[in-house]
Amino acid sequence: MLQFPLAEDPDAISREAGRKFFAGPSEFVKGVVAMDGLPSPDRIEVCFAGRSNVGKSSLINALTGTKGLARASNTPGRTQEINFFTQGPELYLVDLPGYGYANAPLKVVEKWQKLLKQYLSGRQTLRRAFVLIDARHGVKSVDDEIMKLLNASAVTFQCVLTKADKVKVKDREKVLEQVRGALAKHPAAFPELVMTSSEKGDGIPTLRSIIAHLE
Repeated sequence: MLQFPLAEDPDAISREAGRKFFAGPSEFVKGVVAMDGLPSPDRIEVCFAGRSNVGKSSLINALTGTKGLARASNTPGRTQEINFFTQGPELYLVDLPGYGYANAPLKVVEKWQKLLKQYLSGRQTLRRAFVLIDARHGVKSVDDEIMKLLNASAVTFQCVLTKADKVKVKDREKVLEQVRGALAKHPAAFPELVMTSSEKGDGIPTLRSIIAHLE
């Protein structure tokens, strides 16, 4: 049996449940720079992690169908807040700071790593982390670091490949093989991958359905 297969397309009922779940209003709540600024844990939440410019903002906007909800920064490492968005009355979507802070001072990086660890290990309402991997490049060493942090925090994470439309079909299997090999070392990794393209909408119904069925 293939380890870490691609998640199957949802059936009509699951697809509709995902669509309905994300049909409600999506709103930016706040950007958090310290644990005492976290919003009340009154609903479940999922978070999105990924290195700078992996397409996190585009994916969140595609999921919610709200253009410009999450804003991308042109400067890697610029987004240094944990950004909370509501999705209807039941869910927080949480955008973690992009990692791979090439231009950030060491003290800033250390501060953010500490906050990230505190958030991941101390947020009881966090149901799943989605680790975004650029389908053109596969898992890099900085991705491996965040996965180790998720292992240590006992947070289940699911790998979402982004920008699938930028990869030729014949090259996809090679990337998937590399990603599967990297994930095999991480006990917190959820055993299914999701391949997405925010631009084309590929995989968005699948991801919506997965989130809608988390409890």
